[in-house]
Amino acid sequence: MPTATMTSKGQITIPIKVRKALGLKPGVRIDFYEVEDGEYAFRPKTGSIMEMRGCLPKLDHVVTIEEMDRAILDHAAKLDAATRSDAYEGVTPGEAA
Repeated sequence: MPTATMTSKGQITIPIKVRKALGLKPGVRIDFYEVEDGEYAFRPKTGSIMEMRGCLPKLDHVVTIEEMDRAILDHAAKLDAATRSDAYEGVTPGEAA
């Protein structure tokens, strides 16, 4: 049976046999469960999409596709205007710059 010794800081090294059996890798979070009074079991913490519920605030307004398209076009027009040369300002159509 694998054993581990706790350090003065409360840390233990999980024996390699146990790490391999549980598929533990560095950085994996571990959940501890009380199975009986004074006895615990542990397992790797697996994420669930449901844990993300509530992490983003509810929007007051749901943006429509049309509003997204308009915002994209407006921003593209601003970028286009910012990169245009003013060499043709004041020149009438058909006249050389």
